[in-house]
Amino acid sequence: MNVLNVAEKPSVAKSVSTILSRNQGMRMREGRSRYNKIFEFNYTIRGQPCHMLFTSVTGHLMELEFDERYRKWHACNPADLFRAPVHKSVPEDKKDIKRTLEEEARRCQWLVLWLDCDREGENIAFEVIDVCTAVNPHLTIKRARFSALIEREIHHSVQNLEEPKKSLADAVDARQEIDLRIGASFTRFQTMLMKDAFAIDTATDGRNLVLSYGPCQFPTLGFVVERYWEIQAHEPEEFWSINCAHDSDGRIAKFSWMRGHLFDYTCAVIIYEMCVEELTATVTNVRLQEKLKYPPHPLNTIELEKRASRYFRMSSEHTMKVTGDYHLFVCFQAVSFIKNDL
Repeated sequence: MNVLNVAEKPSVAKSVSTILSRNQGMRMREGRSRYNKIFEFNYTIRGQPCHMLFTSVTGHLMELEFDERYRKWHACNPADLFRAPVHKSVPEDKKDIKRTLEEEARRCQWLVLWLDCDREGENIAFEVIDVCTAVNPHLTIKRARFSALIEREIHHSVQNLEEPKKSLADAVDARQEIDLRIGASFTRFQTMLMKDAFAIDTATDGRNLVLSYGPCQFPTLGFVVERYWEIQAHEPEEFWSINCAHDSDGRIAKFSWMRGHLFDYTCAVIIYEMCVEELTATVTNVRLQEKLKYPPHPLNTIELEKRASRYFRMSSEHTMKVTGDYHLFVCFQAVSFIKNDL
């Protein structure tokens, strides 16, 4: 039995193929897309010998768009976009991936979907289903659910295949349609309404003037503007502090003032002169206090991207790529450690 397996990105396809084939007898060949290879190997699913063909997509295979007659800005009233028909189609840059799926699906009996186990992954799974069943409606469709690229998890997943969940994919379709209708209608409306209020010479500037609007974009812009106003309203103020240190046998003890900062220069100078005049300090009290230092809390995606941007000047895209690569590296190290330990 031929089984077509589809992952969400090429690195996952390669990792899962390596685990299932135990890196023995696996053959790689080119697909229509130069980035999405095809891996072939033999495997047994619930006692049934299978010839596995493993390939991948690169995120969403399809995009939602309006019918052709609604794509020109002045073809309709922006309000009409709330009711205009929409459809999903494969964009030009994903056509090669589509052709690969069609060619492989024609000679397979099963389709196993290895997309991420979230709503977006489920939606991409049904995009793959639509492409494959269009050329082979007799495919048996299964869903592999896994949370980590480790050997035990992957083998358990392929031996306990489930049905894909249409309700999760429908939820993403609804969100995409809302985003498209709101974003397109309001972007066109406010751009055409307010374009004369902005002194941008599009002939010399070389750009089209678009006042973009989006359900996620607008609140994000609000955060940026709010932070900008805070920075602009900040008034710097000078302050002074008293810092003391004692050197004994090469060991330095630093003492800090409980009050911290002084905003009065005269007071700071008076206290400093008192310290200089009386160089010998007297320890009047010693208090020992135990402090617990807890490990840092895990970061969600947004906080991770914020900190990577702040401390390392990394873009969100680069941050997620590094995170994904590191996750794969750690998982493979864990698998290697378990094998060596056994």
